[in-house]
Amino acid sequence: MRRGRPLLALLALGAVMLASVPPAHADSFASGRAAYARGDYVKAAKLFTMAAERGNARAQAMLGFMYANGQGVPQAYDAAVYWYRLAAEQGESRAQYLLGLMYDKGLGVPIDEIAAHKWLNLAAAGASPANREFFLRLRDAVASKMTLGQIAEAQWLALEWTERRNAPSLPPPPPGAVPIDPLQ
Repeated sequence: MRRGRPLLALLALGAVMLASVPPAHADSFASGRAAYARGDYVKAAKLFTMAAERGNARAQAMLGFMYANGQGVPQAYDAAVYWYRLAAEQGESRAQYLLGLMYDKGLGVPIDEIAAHKWLNLAAAGASPANREFFLRLRDAVASKMTLGQIAEAQWLALEWTERRNAPSLPPPPPGAVPIDPLQ
């Protein structure tokens, strides 16, 4: 098998997984998904961009995929990483998986096994049972290139990300509240 074929197969799997998710912003995301399924990538990219700019993590991940593959937009790995990261930071496991691949292969970012392991670990933690095993195999393949110290650092970063994401946020102050100056 040629060197590029495994990556192409992984990216194709990513497209299938991303295209099969239910819409969060029904109008533009669902329309984008339909356009993508018809092969109208230019229209799909425009519709996904609308949803992605409103914070739709699935649309962000799909837009990243389209930039990675040059579908309806110029191929740009750095743009793919940008959109994957936005979605990954929201906990979108497919985007975390694809971002992990980008770090592992050095596409749009320098090769970084620690970041790849972190994102693949997070992807596995948030994935469906059907995808979890696949993501874990990829994470373990990345881990085979790492030292124990690097693996520990990647695990720490994943734990830190999870704790930060799950930390309760403080409620907003009540209307008319006066800020307290701690220096007075």
